[in-house]
Amino acid sequence: MRNWTAEQRLRQSEAIRRWRPWEASTGAKTKQGKAISSKNATKTGDSAYVRELIKQMNRLMREQKKLIN
Repeated sequence: MRNWTAEQRLRQSEAIRRWRPWEASTGAKTKQGKAISSKNATKTGDSAYVRELIKQMNRLMREQKKLIN
C-alpha cells in the first residue's frame, strides 16, 4: 500500500473534489450487468466462506431428512 505524505493526501483530496468522479458514477445499467454486480460481495472473503458453510449444512440436512423418512 502506498504511504502518502500529508501534503500528497491534501493535493489528492483537492484534485478529487475538482474532478467530482461521483457525478459520473452510474453503476450497472443492463440486467446482465446488474446481475453480475449484485454478486460482488459474495465472491470473496467471509461472505464466500459463510455461503459454503450454508451449502454444506443444507446438503447434510437433506441427507438427514432422507434417513428419517
